[in-house]
Amino acid sequence: MKKIILSHPTGNRNVRAVMTSLNNAGMLEKFNTTLAADAGSFWLKLLPAGIRAEWLRRAYPVPSKNLHTRPSLELARIALPKLGFSSCIEHEKGWACIDAVYHDLDKAGAKQLKSIKGDIDAVYAYEDGALETFRQAKKMGVKCIYDLPIAYWQTVQKLLGHEAERMPQWAVTLGGGINDSEAKLERKTKELELADVVVGPGSFVMDSIPLWSNKEVIMSPFGSPELSALPVADQQKQKDAPLRVLFAGSMGQRKGLGDLFNAVKMLNTSNVELVVMGALLTDMDFYRSQLPNFTYEPGRSHDKVLELMRSCDVFCLPSIVEGRALVMQEAMSQGLPIIITPNTGGADLIDEGKTGFLVPTQSPELIAEKIAWFLDNRNQIPYMGEMARQKAAGYTWDNYGDHIVQSLNKYLS
Repeated sequence: MKKIILSHPTGNRNVRAVMTSLNNAGMLEKFNTTLAADAGSFWLKLLPAGIRAEWLRRAYPVPSKNLHTRPSLELARIALPKLGFSSCIEHEKGWACIDAVYHDLDKAGAKQLKSIKGDIDAVYAYEDGALETFRQAKKMGVKCIYDLPIAYWQTVQKLLGHEAERMPQWAVTLGGGINDSEAKLERKTKELELADVVVGPGSFVMDSIPLWSNKEVIMSPFGSPELSALPVADQQKQKDAPLRVLFAGSMGQRKGLGDLFNAVKMLNTSNVELVVMGALLTDMDFYRSQLPNFTYEPGRSHDKVLELMRSCDVFCLPSIVEGRALVMQEAMSQGLPIIITPNTGGADLIDEGKTGFLVPTQSPELIAEKIAWFLDNRNQIPYMGEMARQKAAGYTWDNYGDHIVQSLNKYLS
């Protein structure tokens, strides 16, 4: 039986799927992370419900003997900004920033690998948190599996650099992707150089991998939420109300929000309500200056996100750079047809005119055209929403993780 060490600081949904499939196959030697909650701990019952739910997000479906934690920096990253110490998480510079958390776990993983007894066949690590682990693995003849959840950095820099020139007023929202230091970019390059296998969630990511790397690749699309019956109230939306178009994600031009704002301005009608849910990347005054009359919804728990989705009619994500945005399949699972770009990583989700529409990047005119189509064809939305639900149901987290593990098993044989 092959043995793999998996490492990730925060155990995102896609990481959990890989972890579960490795564990089910008897291949998970260790999962290295920062925090791990024990769902059976008595003291959890003493916490307020909100804090308890947040902590249980760090519970993992593997035996405790397979978990190795590194909590200090992650606890500081979470807690200190709430106490007013935001400088400690400043991009790349703060001693408790997300990069520092990734690097700390990476170094600990390399040290662990060096001291481990018994045979290890591979290490599985993620972008920005793999370099030291891969270096140690290479010394030991251990294979390196590199998970790239977003497009390779050269593609990111090129596309976002173009956006900063095309829409300079939105440059402030482009974030770290365009401001990464040379040292961080060099680290990404070295990680790819050391990798034996690259895992990605869709063709947009896989196509961004430079030809010089000449790596084995595994493409496996992310899963969707489990499909359940929609509440009756959500199936009977008011036909005479404005068409509610939902955008969900960080509020920046990396996700094409500026193009969506421009599309809504072109439509210039009170019959369309743009609902924007996500994290502010600059002051609200900026967004209101770009489009005064949108409905802002702050982030919320996952079940409340799904509830908000069901109150809308159409989902739109005209991203410039993604890996594969999970929110697309979440929206589809709640009965929303979608308008997306190929750069969302979800072109395979579109059956044109059935589950939604695919539009090119940087095309507010075409976004406006598709929103207008939904406005003129509201009777088609229930049918398209059901087609979207069924399409999303075809993508499961079990299939995502199992395909990766089965592919790795063949490669490592």
